[in-house]
Amino acid sequence: MNTLSYGLLGLLARRESSGYDLMLRIQPFWQAKHSQIYPLLASMEEKQLLSSHWVQQTDKPDKKIYAITEKGMQKLREWMYQPIAPAVTKDELSLRTFCLWLTEIGIAIDIYEDRRSSYLEKKRYFEQILAGIPEDTREIGSKAFSNYILATKGLMMAETELKWCDWVLGLLKEHQRAAAAKHGE
Repeated sequence: MNTLSYGLLGLLARRESSGYDLMLRIQPFWQAKHSQIYPLLASMEEKQLLSSHWVQQTDKPDKKIYAITEKGMQKLREWMYQPIAPAVTKDELSLRTFCLWLTEIGIAIDIYEDRRSSYLEKKRYFEQILAGIPEDTREIGSKAFSNYILATKGLMMAETELKWCDWVLGLLKEHQRAAAAKHGE
């Protein structure tokens, strides 16, 4: 089993879901597409790690709902004792930053302004999640505790990325002003 399989089991351990809902719910943790998720669900169902049933819908196609089985719960518990693989980094902004010397200053500013907006949106998203977790439910061993520490991690990362973008934008704009002054603009 791969990490995505365990992630799907973890989501199903919290509540039954359709494949589409699982795809949406896994996104904060792991980027996955339909083409990855559905074959894994079928394989885990064959291995009896999860079960499914169909729900009829009147104005939409019927949907298949998945639930974790006891065998799936056991597999998920075993996974918690396995070593964690090193984090995989895929960061287009870092690659573009590495090549920043190839572009005009205005384009560079646009890149970081755009990313700054997305980090600001992420920050608000995690603040909203945290506001919805009552303090008296943030105890270790509860699902709310996991949500609390993950949302806090997301918020801290968004704040750090936002601070970095602001710093880079400050450097770029300072350079832009200096270049304009040099050219008498």
